Amino acid sequence: MLLAGCGVLPGQTAAAPVDLAAFAPTAENKDPSVLIDGVEGMVFDGGQHVGPDQRVAYTFTPPIGGAHDQAWAACNGVVYPQPLRSENLVHSLEHGAVWIAYDPERVGGADLDALAARVEGQPYMVLSPYPDMDSPISLQSWGHQLALDDADDPRIDQFVAALRQNRYTHPEPGASCDEIGRGYFDRASPPPFAPVPDAGAGAVPES
Repeated sequence: MLLAGCGVLPGQTAAAPVDLAAFAPTAENKDPSVLIDGVEGMVFDGGQHVGPDQRVAYTFTPPIGGAHDQAWAACNGVVYPQPLRSENLVHSLEHGAVWIAYDPERVGGADLDALAARVEGQPYMVLSPYPDMDSPISLQSWGHQLALDDADDPRIDQFVAALRQNRYTHPEPGASCDEIGRGYFDRASPPPFAPVPDAGAGAVPES
């Protein structure tokens, strides 16, 4: 699959097409994200749940794995206008979702529209603001993170191609990203965001 660039202005050089087939996971190439410059990560065990009133002392900001709420955040192409509780989103990552987070103080307008267009209606994708990040944009999948400055960075599509529903890199292949409901997670009124607590503040360890 080749993605051609948009129109080129006079004096500009057209960007080379991006071959996303090179980032498709296979049995021989289980984690194509190793080809993407800037991806960082950590290995986590899955299945570690905390209660709805518990907090987790995550290492990464935004978090990318570890203990999490028993209810996942709805993540089938959902664009959230408000920051969400991290413990719910980490459960979404365990199910194979890619979470695009952005600093609402630095990303808006056309850039935010570009991010939303990549997520809205797409399976196993979720977008939400995350205050006070080190970078304007950050992509998360289970055990993987990529910090970015530009909403048009081609590495966004590469990250998604490599890691969304990649059965080799997340603990629960085939798990749902639909809204769980039944009082656990309401996408219209989700659990609110709170900064990640310090490890010594009575929080549950990350893993």
